[in-house]
Amino acid sequence: MRRILALAGLCALAATAVQAETWTPYAKTANGLEWSYDADYSYRDTLTGRVVVMQAVGKPGAEPRMGPSGPGKADGVGFVTAVDCSGKSMISLGGYSPKKPLELSATWRTATPGAAKSAEDKALVDAVCKNTSGLAAK
Repeated sequence: MRRILALAGLCALAATAVQAETWTPYAKTANGLEWSYDADYSYRDTLTGRVVVMQAVGKPGAEPRMGPSGPGKADGVGFVTAVDCSGKSMISLGGYSPKKPLELSATWRTATPGAAKSAEDKALVDAVCKNTSGLAAK
């Protein structure tokens, strides 16, 4: 039963990913890239309590335009990540690029989380954990 629920949740993720487009910037890198997360896609996983979020990287002002954008788009490069706000740790569910479609792990809930170590990871945790009360639970 748990596997069926997990599979249903992942299918919902994939369907939601197609509609993802409200990007919120949360970090800039020294080489001019900007990381953003999709506020429309974010939700709280009911089984783990983690916040699941789609994040993407792009270069503002680049021509041709470079992200952030969702899976399946020519400029889309990013990841889906589960964030534990209290433990400040993360688990990657999968990633995507123009040459690689989004594939999500079916076993991410049992994976060992890693600490948010980089400046970009810490900024993501801070950004998505500010207001989790408004997130949908799935």
